[in-house]
Amino acid sequence: MNRILGIFEQHKSNGSRALMPFITAGDPDIECLPELIRVAEQNGASLCEIGVPFSDPIADGPVIQESMTHALDQGLRLEQVFEAIAAVRPETSLGIVAMVSFSIVHRYGLRDFINKAADSGFDGFIFPDLPLEAAQPVQQAAREAGTTLSLLIAPTTPLDRAAEIARASSGFAYIVSRAGITGEQDQLPPGLEERLQRLREHTEIPLAVGFGVSKPAHVKAITDHAEGVIVGSALVRRISDLRQSSREQILDAAGAYIRELASGLPQGAPSPTAE
Repeated sequence: MNRILGIFEQHKSNGSRALMPFITAGDPDIECLPELIRVAEQNGASLCEIGVPFSDPIADGPVIQESMTHALDQGLRLEQVFEAIAAVRPETSLGIVAMVSFSIVHRYGLRDFINKAADSGFDGFIFPDLPLEAAQPVQQAAREAGTTLSLLIAPTTPLDRAAEIARASSGFAYIVSRAGITGEQDQLPPGLEERLQRLREHTEIPLAVGFGVSKPAHVKAITDHAEGVIVGSALVRRISDLRQSSREQILDAAGAYIRELASGLPQGAPSPTAE
């Protein structure tokens, strides 16, 4: 079984939920990526979303944009991302998901990219600029490589289309909590709970909610109604702010924040991982 599918199956069986931190590949540097993934697992994450830097980030707010610019300014190459994941894959049971612009995939070649990423240790993909109408061949390529493809569902998407997007996803569907770009928010958007409940009536796929999550209270509120929660800008900012600090300080700060967020997960069995 694909690792992501196995993780959500285990969460379902023991009533727990998935915390999925977002980490920019190459910030503060690519050598830190395997260490950050290990720290995420040690502090309560069961999946990890790896942002592959792109010069024109889609839907990303200023924090993640700056983080990706920093990585690209250091000369980060896609092959280095694959190498970093391959290095950490034997050491972690986390589900590892690539968040990458489909324009990068198109240039690389669809099947070449997916197969290379899968061979490196990625378990799934999120292509934020991939529309539903173009998803079928991508989903097929992902499935044949033993990986998943999660599509984004915007808050403005009508329910019937949202259900169609969820059915076209595998692993989990990515629920964008609010309109606009990524970034920390003090409050979750009104109507999110109802939105999740209505969509749940039309699909059984795990739902993972992202955009604006920054507090344990957000994690708790979301995981009352969804199987997973994604935390991006708030973690990326903590890492970026410490670029001039020691590696140990960066890892300690990232671990402490992930652990704080994990305190908002349902209590009970520990967060599962799957081989």
